Amino acid sequence: MIKKLITRLLGKPGPKQRRTGRAHTPRVVGVEEHKIDPALISRNAVKVTSTLQQAGYQAYIVGGAVRDLLLGIKPKDFDVATNATPEQVQALFRRSRIIGRRFQIVHVTFYGGREQEIIEVSTFRALVDAVASETLPEGRRLKRAELDSKTHAIDASGRVLRDNVWGSQAEDAERRDFTINAMYYDPAAQTVHDYHHGMEDIRARTLRMIGDPVTRYREDPVRMLRVVRFAAKTSFGIDEETRAPIAELAPLIHNVPSARLFDEMLKLLMSGHAWASLQELRKAGLHKGLLPLLDVAIEQPMGQRFVQLALDNTDRRVQAGKPVSPGFLFASLLWHHVLQRWTKLRDEGEHPIAALNTAMDMVLEKQTGQLAIQRRFVTDMRDIWGMQPRFEKRVGRMPYRLLESPRFRAGYDFLQLRCEAGEQPAEVGQWWTDFQNAHPDEREALIESARPARGKSGKGARGGSGDSHDGGHDGGQDGGAEGAEDGTGHDGDAPARKRRRRRGPRKSDKVSSRSEAQSTDGADGGQPEPGPRRAQPEE
Repeated sequence: MIKKLITRLLGKPGPKQRRTGRAHTPRVVGVEEHKIDPALISRNAVKVTSTLQQAGYQAYIVGGAVRDLLLGIKPKDFDVATNATPEQVQALFRRSRIIGRRFQIVHVTFYGGREQEIIEVSTFRALVDAVASETLPEGRRLKRAELDSKTHAIDASGRVLRDNVWGSQAEDAERRDFTINAMYYDPAAQTVHDYHHGMEDIRARTLRMIGDPVTRYREDPVRMLRVVRFAAKTSFGIDEETRAPIAELAPLIHNVPSARLFDEMLKLLMSGHAWASLQELRKAGLHKGLLPLLDVAIEQPMGQRFVQLALDNTDRRVQAGKPVSPGFLFASLLWHHVLQRWTKLRDEGEHPIAALNTAMDMVLEKQTGQLAIQRRFVTDMRDIWGMQPRFEKRVGRMPYRLLESPRFRAGYDFLQLRCEAGEQPAEVGQWWTDFQNAHPDEREALIESARPARGKSGKGARGGSGDSHDGGHDGGQDGGAEGAEDGTGHDGDAPARKRRRRRGPRKSDKVSSRSEAQSTDGADGGQPEPGPRRAQPEE
């Protein structure tokens, strides 16, 4: 600190200060140097910038979109920065709305066919010193209405709570987190405005924080997760001064609202480089006690192979442009946590299905208490987990009922991951692959092939509730047929044996599921409904 003060008084800024000091004049890079391909730019983003410029405002494509364009990658999202206020932006676009409390931005929506594109427009932010901003005392919580009345406020740890003070482009560039994200592209002039040597860092493939890293992490602890995600996504190295404070400041992540933390974690896991991101978290010292789901993913020794297979599969789908289900991803991360508790409860003598329900409730209650996992994702997770024991019942009507479940595909993909990881025999996964692709006549043969061998007593092997009652049903049917040939018993003296009636599934065979609570299409159990039964494939 003293060395920095002396250097500032003497007026001899060093090379590192040159990077982090205030830059009021940008370096303008022409098309011959940046070589950005206009074909990679969204037409809607260009429409937003041109509309703002025609109205007399400054407007640039900014942030990660410029970084990706310089790397030759087509950006997924486009952000625009302007000197127009949110109200002025909203007045120019019919389909737009102002969102955000901590920092107000405008979402401009464009519709094209079945898909829509949202361009996020933000106003240049001003530099506000800590002395000028209002600092809330430690332990004090303001109501939302009180915070909304303030333009800039921070808490005792330095985290910014409100940041709605507008400034110039130079100030906005200094407020951004990394040098490679602080460049502005003008589509009309095809020029890049670089304030903090971002072009040099892109060539050197280095992630560097603008300003003092400790202060910037205190302002927004989520930046510690962002630096990890960007490093994994771009394969850039992290500058040592940027990396050093992360391990010490990691506990500040608990001050972030759980909903925002969940959104950032979702971006990290669905970035197309999920496994690499987890490894970067370990290097940065963020994996211990930071996020419960990530702790499970990294620290579970018996589930590490399963989690890596799930994340690799997710990365391949993201890179191929295919949709990814967050519920499936979270179910994979937490499965071995559920499996561990499920096994323990079964060993204590609890019924397998009831034990699974209890294990799911225990794990979800713990995780959702710390992370705001949306209810629809929780429902998907319960459905996927609840299907797993039902895949082991491959007799009678069970396979047909499971095949009709709306969540069958997700549960089947989850089963294939378990087979690939060695948790389940590969034969089980192959049987279900053959069953769903087989002709209705061939499915009965597959069910017969999965039926356990019958012993001398004529009863089915004790392989589960479905197997045992089917074996009894077959034995009763054979005995009734023999007695019915002459109306007598086996030796002509005993009365004919009655044909045994097949019992209905027990209540304990049903795994509770919120999405199936009012529907019996995907349930393998439950009491039979009165009235005519739905037609089933012919046995």
